[in-house]
Amino acid sequence: MAGKEKYQQDEQMDVLEAIENTHSLIVWNDEVNTFEWVIETLVEICGHSEEQAEQCAMIIHTQGKYAVKHGSYDELKPMCDAITERGIGATIEVLSS
Repeated sequence: MAGKEKYQQDEQMDVLEAIENTHSLIVWNDEVNTFEWVIETLVEICGHSEEQAEQCAMIIHTQGKYAVKHGSYDELKPMCDAITERGIGATIEVLSS
């Protein structure tokens, strides 16, 4: 019985995580902000490592936008606001299933 209960708990956690990670924080490329500023912002606001932030900045630059973080709307909204307050374009999008 313990194995079945463990499986059910794992399955419930998977569903819960899927529900909580239904949004993406998108950062947009522009011709104003420097790589350094975007990297510093991602480190300070999103908790990225320096290397992760550099990779995100490169993708933003080459692709025009990038989902730098996934999570619930309530988790991402303050980050989005903090990024836009720094003059960097950011939006929250619902992940399509």
